Amino acid sequence: MGVRLTRDREGPAAPTPTPRRPETVAPGRVKEVTSVSNPIVKDIRNLALKKHREETGLFLAEGLKLAIDALDAGWTLETLIVARSQLDNELLAKTAARTISVGADVLEASDKVLAAIARRDNPQSAIGVFRQKTVRADKIELGRDGLLVVLDRVRDPGNLGTILRTADAAGAKGVVLVGESVDPFSLEAVRATMGSIFSVPVARMDEAAFLQFRRGFNGFVVGTHMRGETDYRTPAYGKKPTLLLMGNEQAGLSEPLAAACETLVRIPQVGRADSLNLAVATGLMIFEARRGSLSL
Repeated sequence: MGVRLTRDREGPAAPTPTPRRPETVAPGRVKEVTSVSNPIVKDIRNLALKKHREETGLFLAEGLKLAIDALDAGWTLETLIVARSQLDNELLAKTAARTISVGADVLEASDKVLAAIARRDNPQSAIGVFRQKTVRADKIELGRDGLLVVLDRVRDPGNLGTILRTADAAGAKGVVLVGESVDPFSLEAVRATMGSIFSVPVARMDEAAFLQFRRGFNGFVVGTHMRGETDYRTPAYGKKPTLLLMGNEQAGLSEPLAAACETLVRIPQVGRADSLNLAVATGLMIFEARRGSLSL
């Protein structure tokens, strides 16, 4: 790995009370783990559960690229689990050494342990345990013509992850989750972002809090809706900051959120399908709203 690291070998697993965060070895240390019954591994695996993520404030990001992206973006890494069989990979070894240097822990794991944590066969060579980070919607700086994507009760982690990735690609300033939405820090959602979870500010709020925020917003507020009478290619985009409201996969925008929009629009459809996937529809709306800024 380019440096010599003190390594603690795994001892017999013993029952321990559930901690407030995954219990790891002392900061800056390396531990070798080969058993899925190890208490440390059990605690990390529990981060697949929303309840445990909420209790600990931690989440999993699978893949060496995601771990590096998060470190580069200044996110707090608690533990890096690496494939012991792949430590001859120079970038993986350097990232493990970097983890030690920032005071976090490295677990050198067997392929079986990595597969158990990732909950799939053929896992990637690294999985990071990071501290969650969200922002307040009113702290997201939109500038003269920035776009803020607002999602009403989005339920599918793949849709949310894809929307975050699209928002990142188009230069949106952030994403606001309103109401009972899927957890953006679930393993499935984080995977779907392809690293954009670390680049796009995310705010979470209930409907009442969002409506209060909207009352103090002086920009353009547009939402997609079946009652929309305006084509989605409205020329109002780009002239001032914009809130783009997208509804729940099944029910669409709630009535209070639809009423809060200055304009309701529809995406035209000429085929037999009666609706679009939320991530696809949101992608179309994001790029249309950003057309002027992207010189499309």
